[in-house]
Amino acid sequence: MSEPTALSSAAPEQDENKLIAERREKLKALREAQAQNGGVTFPNDFKPKDRAAQLHEAHGAAEKPAMDADIAEGKKIAASVSGRMMLKRVMGKASFATLQDASGRMQLYIARDEVGEEAYTAFKHWDLGDIVAAEGYLFKTKTGELSIHATSIRLLTKSLRPLPDKFHGMQDQELKYRQRYVDLIMDESARARFVARSQSLAAMRAFMTESGFMEVETPMLHPIPGGANAKPFVTHHNALEQEMFLRIAPELYLKRLIVGGFERVFEINRSFRNEGISVRHNPEFTMMEFYAAYWNYLDLMDFTEALLRNTAQKAVGTLQLEYQGRSVDLGQPFKRMTIREAINTHTDIGAQVDDSAELINRLKKLGLSEEKDRLSTRSLPSLQVMYFEESVEDKLWEPTFIMEHPTEISPLARANDQRPEVTERFELYITGREIANGFSELNDAEDQAARLQAQVASKDSGDDEAMFYDADFVRALEYGMPPTGGCGVGIDRLMMLLTDSPSIRDVILFPALRREA
Repeated sequence: MSEPTALSSAAPEQDENKLIAERREKLKALREAQAQNGGVTFPNDFKPKDRAAQLHEAHGAAEKPAMDADIAEGKKIAASVSGRMMLKRVMGKASFATLQDASGRMQLYIARDEVGEEAYTAFKHWDLGDIVAAEGYLFKTKTGELSIHATSIRLLTKSLRPLPDKFHGMQDQELKYRQRYVDLIMDESARARFVARSQSLAAMRAFMTESGFMEVETPMLHPIPGGANAKPFVTHHNALEQEMFLRIAPELYLKRLIVGGFERVFEINRSFRNEGISVRHNPEFTMMEFYAAYWNYLDLMDFTEALLRNTAQKAVGTLQLEYQGRSVDLGQPFKRMTIREAINTHTDIGAQVDDSAELINRLKKLGLSEEKDRLSTRSLPSLQVMYFEESVEDKLWEPTFIMEHPTEISPLARANDQRPEVTERFELYITGREIANGFSELNDAEDQAARLQAQVASKDSGDDEAMFYDADFVRALEYGMPPTGGCGVGIDRLMMLLTDSPSIRDVILFPALRREA
């Protein structure tokens, strides 16, 4: 029994297990037939010479009469393709099929008298999802569709599982994430998102190297977690007989390279944080960090702005973006505001922005508690940051740099020379999400040691996300690090923006999911 083709939407749905069983029987028969004639069930000797998109680009605009005339004169344009069969329509002695390769789709016209009785009979029993190879020549159908008139066809790979119905696709969003391979087969927009991601990373790398930065690789397995306030994943190295941690950030190793004399370095790689999962958080994520000697946070803001503009232009071809129905303009100068300015701009707190009691009262009304959040133990700058995060962050739709983070929560950043209670630090927000974080680096070894000691004290008092003391990093600073600026860009969140994706899972090929039952 043959399965309903994708063009037969009215055909009754069949039980998936029954369809799989039927396909297994077809594969069994194929194996037996190949064993008898010395053939190969899963051949790997076919190499397509063409891709669907390139054929359409080169010949799609050709006129049918001109192509027909050339064919009649023997001037045929040879074509050799392979791909997954997505559509199939059997009509007596001639049939149509559509193959999908990595670049797009190409229709085949398959005539029994052209490919031979044996191949044509076999084709009629092939299923949607099978990997098929075809050779022939290009022509235009009566409706003007560029197609390949097949002179030979082969089955390369038998698909044992039926594809989702083409009219409904995969409706279960979690199933899309869990079976990304099926999502990519069925959803052109999913493929486009990850093409854009690849192009974005290529554009970022090119921009960095053209700006004099050297790409480096630093460890992902750390003896001491550092570089960010976050809970690490813990593992154990058997040979070294010691506890190890998956990287939460590459920062401390990259700054060691600045100490070593590499004045501009960057790294694009994975980091891991053992924290919650949400539409904007995945425990395994991609970030780019870059460091430049003799730069400060002002230089970093200028550079980050240029970097994001270049990436958007190269990856999606415009700086005028649409995100979830609202426009975002990367072409205009990015706004710059301090935390206090942002609070006063987006809330009615007014002069009470500097009143700890008022901030605590407002934070409690927003759902925070003394027991969980220890509000009464927080300093004024810390309370301002908390209020900013709860009340202002999601209102920063257009690109906005938020500056002057408190020194007490920025243990690796240089304090402002005039106002040592705040640092030369910024966070970049777009569409209400943090995209980047950068600062003038703290290069005073003694100050850094004292701040890390304070972090240890916070950890001892119950702060699981406080930093560890890294004696080797302090030792590196004692050799002397030039004035330096460093920034981290969240690649996944940037991809959400560039591809208009509502969830971080939409832009990660294989996001973290609970194990299947």
